[in-house]
Amino acid sequence: MKIATWNVNGIRARQTELQEFIEREQPDVLCLQEIKASLDQLPVWICQLEGYSCYWHGGKGYSGVALHVRTATYPAPPAFQHPPFDFEHRIVTVQLPNATVASIYVPNGGKDFAAKMRFLQAMEAFAAESQAAGVPLVLCGDMNVARTDMDVHPKERKPGIVGQRADERALIEQILSRGLVDVHRTLDPDNADLFTWWAPWRNLKQRNIGWRLDYVFASQALAARAASCVVQREFGTSDHGPVIAVFDA
Repeated sequence: MKIATWNVNGIRARQTELQEFIEREQPDVLCLQEIKASLDQLPVWICQLEGYSCYWHGGKGYSGVALHVRTATYPAPPAFQHPPFDFEHRIVTVQLPNATVASIYVPNGGKDFAAKMRFLQAMEAFAAESQAAGVPLVLCGDMNVARTDMDVHPKERKPGIVGQRADERALIEQILSRGLVDVHRTLDPDNADLFTWWAPWRNLKQRNIGWRLDYVFASQALAARAASCVVQREFGTSDHGPVIAVFDA
């Protein structure tokens, strides 16, 4: 199973890149964030993507998430849902035979930090409910928190700023404590240059001076079958790179 997650930072500006990405990678599940478009703003080919069951959940010009499920892998019509804590089009889930997968865009928190903390707390409760029910879970997306200092380039480290605060990081750890594994970091534990977001100035992306904000958190049994997890920094014009995780059958 191949799961990809990508904050596209505006799907209308990234249509050609998305088509190229899907054709090349053919993920079984594709999670998108910050699509910044309502359904009536999307071209028909995206909404009716050949070979995929698609669910777009967005508003005009802000936030928004999407999920795509490959029909060759999962032929039954998937059940897309929103947890009760969804707001501003920030989360959609799909129930698959082997796991529930969520595409998530956590609030940045710069303008409303309390809302960000509430969202993370609700994510933790959601993960706890799934764990108690014995439902394997994969949380994918832009969590807008760098887990540790290692997940921020030394030139970008600013203790106490939003995205690097101790209280945010503590909530990420609480989410992971609900039987989840940070797949990327587990497979690449000593890589101090592992980033997924780069501020769009001073050629920071080209210089790989960034933050790790985009994650694949998977239930332990599924994470144990993770064969690879990579970020494609050089692909696309978004300020985020796609993250692709592959799990053995």
